[in-house]
Amino acid sequence: MSSHQTYEEAKALVFRGLMLLGAITIVEVLVALLAKGHLIHGVNFSHGFGHYVYMLLMIGFSLYKAYFIIFFFMHMAYELRGLVMSVLLPTTLLIWAIIAFFSEGSYWGASREKLKERNELPANQAPAGKTQGMYQIPGVHTPPNLG
Repeated sequence: MSSHQTYEEAKALVFRGLMLLGAITIVEVLVALLAKGHLIHGVNFSHGFGHYVYMLLMIGFSLYKAYFIIFFFMHMAYELRGLVMSVLLPTTLLIWAIIAFFSEGSYWGASREKLKERNELPANQAPAGKTQGMYQIPGVHTPPNLG
């Protein structure tokens, strides 16, 4: 650290930071309300290009707030580069893990929906004298039905 701040300077810096974070949060809420059609009726970004812009804005605001908190409130801006990298690199792995878990979860959710749809199909009624659930393999002799 090259210079020390007085108590009043540090206090002013914290209040400026809180004001900035509060303003960004208010903008986030306004963007979310606008995108969901609560501010202007008929405007809804639930699909298409507007949805992607909305999601990118929300992700961008959240990442900026996380950066600001980590670097200024947690004093990472004043640390050595090696220490900063030792904190940030595992964080990128955590982000990758979250993306992987969401991807895996959506796969399992889709599989459950397919299984649910398959279970709701009506059961095929086999004619009398044929066993249900067995496949006839061509060229393989099956024993006669004695029942």
